[in-house]
Amino acid sequence: MAIDVVDLRSFYETALGEVAQRLVSRQLRARWGDHSGMRILGLGYATPFLSDFREKAQRVLAFMPATQGVVHWPLTGRSATALVEASMTPLPDASIDRILLVHALEVDEHPQDLLDEIWRILAPGGKVLVIAPSRTGLWARVDTTPFGYGHPYSRGQLQTLLQESQFLPVFWGEALYVPPFQRTSLLKSAPAFERIAGRFSLPGGGVHLVEATKQLYRPILRRAVRKVIAPQLEEALEGAGAEAGLEGA
Repeated sequence: MAIDVVDLRSFYETALGEVAQRLVSRQLRARWGDHSGMRILGLGYATPFLSDFREKAQRVLAFMPATQGVVHWPLTGRSATALVEASMTPLPDASIDRILLVHALEVDEHPQDLLDEIWRILAPGGKVLVIAPSRTGLWARVDTTPFGYGHPYSRGQLQTLLQESQFLPVFWGEALYVPPFQRTSLLKSAPAFERIAGRFSLPGGGVHLVEATKQLYRPILRRAVRKVIAPQLEEALEGAGAEAGLEGA
């Protein structure tokens, strides 16, 4: 069950949403600290986590699935968002260096097709970072936040799903140990929750963070669908594709 984009935006405007954004972004920045000149794509509802990369990245795009809806981002300047069919994005093969998948995998009816599409558009050596609700975490058990919708995952389920799409997990982490309630005392103590849990590698975080690299050879092509590149996106990516030797993509 997809969540409406208005509800997603409203959540990240609350005190709990701001805390969730800060705690997850801390780990995301640690993984993607070296992103200068890269082409970064957020799939799902990733805009709360993408602003940190706009200054140094070559290009930052945010694709939102048609079942969710789309909002303008960033608030000033030209929009970097687009409404897409998540399993058939209008991008050339191997055109993106980093992909952030958040509020997407757990609500997509065909997660394998989504990961197949990510494999297609990810450049050799590229990485995808998946943020998905954890089956053992409290956040998946209440529907007052976006992480309480869709299908939560265990670590084993995520590993199997990624490996079946020819991704190799290289990092596992968890975040959001603080209970998902709008209580001032809990929100103030959220950084302490994260520090203690991280120090002792405790289970029970609200979300999994798994980073995976693209394996270059696929034994089977599950589907053969003609990809149509949107003219404005083709133009936007033309310079980056040429530099990477992707003119024929």
